[in-house]
Amino acid sequence: MTNTTFSSCEFNHGVSRAKRATQNGPVFITDRGKPAYVLLRFEDYQRLTKQRRNIAHALAMPGAADIEFEPTHA
Repeated sequence: MTNTTFSSCEFNHGVSRAKRATQNGPVFITDRGKPAYVLLRFEDYQRLTKQRRNIAHALAMPGAADIEFEPTHA
């Protein structure tokens, strides 16, 4: 796995190149010389976050308690 770094300016002028670079690993995007963002392939993101969507996970999400929801009975 290779880490690639783009400045914000380089990223803005070479989005396609940055997207291609994700095939080899994460792409770090800097803002004023400091890491600010990471570009990943969606498959890599899913693997890292182990996204398995189900109702229990959705209800456990931060902020879920603020959602008004009253199920109806059919």
